[in-house]
Amino acid sequence: MNNFDLLKSPSDVNKEIAMRMRQRRKEKKLSQVQLSERSDVSLGSLKRFERTGEISLSSLVKISFALGCEADFDELFSKKGYASIQEVIDEQL
Repeated sequence: MNNFDLLKSPSDVNKEIAMRMRQRRKEKKLSQVQLSERSDVSLGSLKRFERTGEISLSSLVKISFALGCEADFDELFSKKGYASIQEVIDEQL
């Protein structure tokens, strides 16, 4: 297996997030209709998200709040991207 086998496409990531959201919804014993009402996201958008992984960021955030997962966004883009080892060393000084 090479490094390219480990890379995921944006579509893969979307679908994995949708799958985890669906699992969380079911753990909380919520129907799609109930989650739609609690999150103020249209039922059509919620169904499309579970089926395809496509949803707006605003709707995804609303769903995460309705499921009690809003803290999951705290880590998004929080890790600094280093261009070189020297940047890491310089930050330590």
